[in-house]
Amino acid sequence: MQYYLLTLGCPKNTVDSEGMAVLLSNAGYRGTAVPADADVLIVNTCGFLAAAEDESLATLRELAQHKRRGQTLIAAGCMAQRAGARIVKEVPGVDGLLGTRRWMEIVPFVQGLRGGKGQRAFGRYALLGDPEHPLAEATPRPPVVSGSAYLKIGDGCNAPCAFCSIPTIKGKLQSRPQAAIVAEAQALVAHGAQELILIAQDTTDYGRDLGQPDALANLIPAILAAAPDLRWLRLMYAYPGHVSAHLIDVLASDPRICHYLDMPLQHGHPAVLRRMLRPANVDRLHETFAMMRSAMPDMALRSTFIVGYPGETEEEFAGLLDFLAAIQFDKVGVFAFSPEPGTVAWDLPGQVAEEVKEARRERVMTAQQRISLIRNQAQVGRTLEVLVEAHGELTGHKGPVSLTRSYRDAPEVDGLVIIPGALPVGKMARARITGALEYDLMGEGETNNP
Repeated sequence: MQYYLLTLGCPKNTVDSEGMAVLLSNAGYRGTAVPADADVLIVNTCGFLAAAEDESLATLRELAQHKRRGQTLIAAGCMAQRAGARIVKEVPGVDGLLGTRRWMEIVPFVQGLRGGKGQRAFGRYALLGDPEHPLAEATPRPPVVSGSAYLKIGDGCNAPCAFCSIPTIKGKLQSRPQAAIVAEAQALVAHGAQELILIAQDTTDYGRDLGQPDALANLIPAILAAAPDLRWLRLMYAYPGHVSAHLIDVLASDPRICHYLDMPLQHGHPAVLRRMLRPANVDRLHETFAMMRSAMPDMALRSTFIVGYPGETEEEFAGLLDFLAAIQFDKVGVFAFSPEPGTVAWDLPGQVAEEVKEARRERVMTAQQRISLIRNQAQVGRTLEVLVEAHGELTGHKGPVSLTRSYRDAPEVDGLVIIPGALPVGKMARARITGALEYDLMGEGETNNP
């Protein structure tokens, strides 16, 4: 029996899909990249924004339209959890819904569906709500192919952000036990991972639900000690105010820890941050970034921001631009505010016109491109370790080029270091940086792993 599994959304979904894949494979199911060949079709949906829900529905409709007799179509993940009734109403061909913390039950779920058992919620067999099994029972994933792997350390979120639907979808924070995380890290490195990327809705909140408020600073050394062959450990999704002096010392303590931090801030003006129900002490943010750059002068900082939040004035928007200019982030993502049903910000007064949102987004991106170029130009002449991800072609260049990343770049969201020649994919190399663009670097290099 064969299954087709498509993942939409963020890296957290990717990890859950990899877990489902290994459970299905262990149960005798074979994966296929061709939907028509599969007996079971699974879409791990995203429901974070309205646009993501639309994409999830379109994908499910496409599969349902071509579904043949005997195929089973399952909607899993965030949209299934948040808007399962909408899926069933708008995509009648869906046979089952699998919630965000129930992916580890995929095998009995599929068996129940295909056996015709368990007809219940929405007229379909549905597994939603709280899981019967703790997050600790998540299964180690298949062998790494690209040399990089995400390592989920927790799920859910305790933050009260007014614009965010994640707590509704994922529930409260549930940290994985340190021993389970360390064991999975060892397995991933043993299967070829050169880089592990720690992820959660808020990695810096890790352990607080277990009564351990600074547990991340203890988890990182434990992973490094248990996986001595790991080359890079990267930290994503930090929360303002949760980055302690102890954690900064840990990040600076081992050369295998990437001098990189992704801290989604959402805005730079305290009045907007207060309306967002986010930490609004901007002076403390300046102090935190100064501490990090003092401890790690080559630190690469990434953040994301929302423009056009309800009530955002031109003065408040100018405050965001001033904040960006003062901090000089290496990488920035910018999004126009999207009102999401069920959130505090859904019907706040002072909704900003769509054309104003888009104009402000463009202004931030233009300002940040200048900053990013300057930060990238400072890398010219440096020799950086890079991870080779793929091969490609470059206009005006004869022969293949290697698409690589340095410690300054997280996969999927940041830039590349482009090197002439075909270096071994999934391996580390060294690159002398010879040129800089707004997002990417050019380099010359040779493999570290002949």
